[in-house]
Amino acid sequence: MLEVMTRATSPIPLDVAFRVAPGELLALVGHSGSGKTTLLRSIAGLWHPQQGRIVVNGTPWLDTASGLDLPTYRRRVGYVFQSYALFPHMTALGNVMAAMDAADGDEAQRLLALMGLGGLARRRPADLSGGQQQRVAIARALARRPEVLLLDEPFSAVDRATREALHGEIIGLRQHLAMPVVLVTHDVNEAQLLADRMVVIKEGHVVQEGTTAEVMSDAAALRAMGLREVAAMLPAIVGEYQADGLTRLDTPSGSLFLPEIDAAPGTALRVRIMAHEVILSRSRPEGLSAQTILEGTVARIMPGAGPGVLVHVAVGEHEILARITRRAAAQMALEPGQPVHAILKTMSVARDHVAPARTR
Repeated sequence: MLEVMTRATSPIPLDVAFRVAPGELLALVGHSGSGKTTLLRSIAGLWHPQQGRIVVNGTPWLDTASGLDLPTYRRRVGYVFQSYALFPHMTALGNVMAAMDAADGDEAQRLLALMGLGGLARRRPADLSGGQQQRVAIARALARRPEVLLLDEPFSAVDRATREALHGEIIGLRQHLAMPVVLVTHDVNEAQLLADRMVVIKEGHVVQEGTTAEVMSDAAALRAMGLREVAAMLPAIVGEYQADGLTRLDTPSGSLFLPEIDAAPGTALRVRIMAHEVILSRSRPEGLSAQTILEGTVARIMPGAGPGVLVHVAVGEHEILARITRRAAAQMALEPGQPVHAILKTMSVARDHVAPARTR
């Protein structure tokens, strides 16, 4: 368990507290200058708040009230920087071994293999792509046998295709991690794909904290992140590839059709569905061009600041969101507990909004 409380008036105002459970990934989200990286640096012992308390698995690392402040080298923390920060004169293997208390070549090779770099151990950073360098940086962070893993904008310096591949690596890696993980990102889509919970920070204060679903349906949190659109994640299983180029995905409430997905039948995925792309109907419609119609139940209706409302539709143990007008909700006489049908256009869910399902 990681427990963090920090307060400061400079270099920026900061008053933030949160907890991260073992094996959980928490995303710190907010605009540049909101204090996200400063919080990571305080956990690592690279920055010292005026007031603070940081406790890991019951052991205090920082307690300003009692004068305790462990130096960085005594904190079992793995830190992955945006800029990789690899030693340019060392090989990938050497970089990983440099982080170990006692050099262990076999363990370093295992970590590189875990990150898909088994055949690149003898290459130096200059001979690796940006994505490969970041994988080495993650392997090096794990080589410290950390009690906490910190990821500071780790994918922002690579191109989109590499970033999406690294997302998959992190999702797969999480099956092997038992420590708390804190991710700093300005990319809300990335946070929603990777995180169990999110903390939204604005000007050094917490605007909202909760599961990704709770945060992404909270109007104040969305405004703090500069967003107007909300989305939900729905688990699905790859069903079959069809002759017309579509892939059928099986969800808890029916079939979902997307452009061909590069995944084998039976693969578990999560699909990101934008709320403004969802149309609701009280009865199952016929004669539509839309190929996806999911059955659900109205869970709750949240009014917005303008003429719209956000309808939470329960689909099995999960929810999807629909942004509709108050007038439409009144005309349909929507109430919690009512059955509804959610209608989606096939092309409204882009392929890059599909990510492997997390397993714990």
